[in-house]
Formats: sequence, C-alpha cells, structure tokens
Amino acid sequence: MSQPTVSILTPFKNTERYLDDCLQSIINQTFENWELLIVDDNSTDKSHAIVNAYAEKDKRIKLFKNEGNGIIDALRLAFSESSGQYITRMDSDDIMPPEKLRFMLEDLKFHGKKHVALGLVKYFGTHDIGDGYSKYEAWLNQLTQTGRNYSEIFKECVIPSPCWMVHRDDLETCGGFTPNRYPEDYDLTFRFYKHNLKCIPSQNLLHYWRDYSTRTSRTHEHYAQNHFLHLKVDYFLDLEYDSQRPLTVWGAGQKGKTTAKLLQNHKVPFYWICDNPQKIGKHIYGELLRSFEYLKQLERPQSIVTVANTQAQAEIRAYFKSQHMEPMVDYFFFC
Repeated sequence: MSQPTVSILTPFKNTERYLDDCLQSIINQTFENWELLIVDDNSTDKSHAIVNAYAEKDKRIKLFKNEGNGIIDALRLAFSESSGQYITRMDSDDIMPPEKLRFMLEDLKFHGKKHVALGLVKYFGTHDIGDGYSKYEAWLNQLTQTGRNYSEIFKECVIPSPCWMVHRDDLETCGGFTPNRYPEDYDLTFRFYKHNLKCIPSQNLLHYWRDYSTRTSRTHEHYAQNHFLHLKVDYFLDLEYDSQRPLTVWGAGQKGKTTAKLLQNHKVPFYWICDNPQKIGKHIYGELLRSFEYLKQLERPQSIVTVANTQAQAEIRAYFKSQHMEPMVDYFFFC
C-alpha cells in the first residue's frame, strides 16, 4: 500500500459501547488512503480488544498503548507514529459521515498550506440534547459556514476537536501536541490563530458528536471553565493586549473576578467596570469597581467583557458600535 495521505489521531479510554460505530464510520470513508493511529489511554473495559480485532482485519488501523497518561500524551504518541501528509483528529465515541475525509482533503488541497479544513457538527445521543449544547452547535456552525471562527475565539473553543484537518507542516509549525495545557483542543485552536492558519468555510455536515453523561468534556476537571479563563487571559495578553491603551474588565461575576485575579497575577493594570449598584464603589481584590460612566474618562480603551447575560451583551455591543469600536481590536467577549 502507498504511504497514507491522511493520518487520523484517536485516543480512547473505556468507550467500548461506541467503538464499533466509530471505527466502522472510518472504514466506510469514500476516501480510502488513510491510516488510523488509535491509542489506548489505559482502558479498563473491553475497548482494547475491540480495537485490536479491527486492527487485525484492516492494516490501516494501528493500535498503541499510551506510555503516559491522559489525552495529550496519547495524541503525542499517535502523532509521532503517523506518516500522513495531512493530519486530523477523531473521538472514539463519535461518527464520521462517509464523505468527511474526502471533503476536508479537497478543501485543503484547493486552498493550500496555512489553512484549516473544517465541517459542520451535529450532537446526537440517546436523550434530548441540552439547550446549552444545542446553542453551542448552532453558534459553532454559524461561524464555520462563513469561516469567521476566530472572530469569537475568546468566547468558547471555535474549532471542534474532532472536526479539523491541517497539513502536517502547519501542525508542526503550531507546536503539534507539545504544550501540556488543557483543554488541549482550545489551546491548539489558539495556536492555529496565533500562526495565522485561515479557516476554510464549509457548508457540509462532517461530524456527529455523541453526547452522554460521562463524556470527558462533561466530567473532567481539565474542561472546567476556570481552565478556559487561564487560556483566554494568557492568549489575550500574548496576542491582543496593547499596553499603551487602558484596559477595562466588564462584569464582576465569577468569571469577571477570575479574570481580574489572573490579570493581577500577570501584573497587568486594568479598570473594573460593573453595573451592579451594590458593588460599584467597593473594592474586590483591592480593585475599585467603577460605573459604566467612568468609561468616558478613558481614551481608546481595550475591553474584556465577562458579562454573560444575553440582553446585557447586546447593549454592550451597541455601545461599542456607537463608539466606532471594532471586535477583536477594541473589545473581546470572554463569555
């Protein structure tokens, strides 16, 4: 067999219930020149035996055991064993539509290096999908349809971890899976952004994302919001912060407080804005909380918005627009 064009990296741990569906969806791809580097991350159920049975029948499936612990170690091992010119990820509990690899590869070949191929996603499960996941799916797909994923990168992860494909050289330029930072998919998305990999718009549904109560993104501490905020603040300071302009933080809820504390840890000065009359004029972490009116005294501020209320966000956006301020230049929504 010729050298595979696409390498699929897939960690798995105790997903015996879903592996048949996942592996069969990969085998059923209309594009056939792929290899699957699938890594057992210390499973205690029958997952390893299930994958091994597939690997014995199809030499494109290459099974490994994680020498470390956790998804990042597993991804490093899979990538180190891969040989494809193009790299993609897959989750062991999800399903690929038959045209996924073909559509993504065609997009990348057409647009060339320095691009990320994407696709629309759809949640499914044995129960009703929660409102939060439904909204996330709609929001993510809207961004992907226009290729404007990075325009809201500080809100949530704008590239789904199992639905991207890049040229091998570009992944290596971005650091691959070297950083030991969770959530690893969000960190990689920020690095795609940092290295100017453009998102290719897509109208194609290319991934079925299984939702269930014990899914890692629901249960593991590494995917809690406090880890997201660490990443957001670090990448904001690295990529967007202008120390010559005053910085404001909007909102004094839990996310606002965490953001303020992280900025203090970095010794970054800021003005703290809130609309809660009971907090205005008081100090939190030694910082004075000021009213919205204080903004008039600041010249060309940059703003981090941690306000989650939808109506309040709309009002804040309207204010920025009235001041001729631009998103991802003058203001950044963190939620």
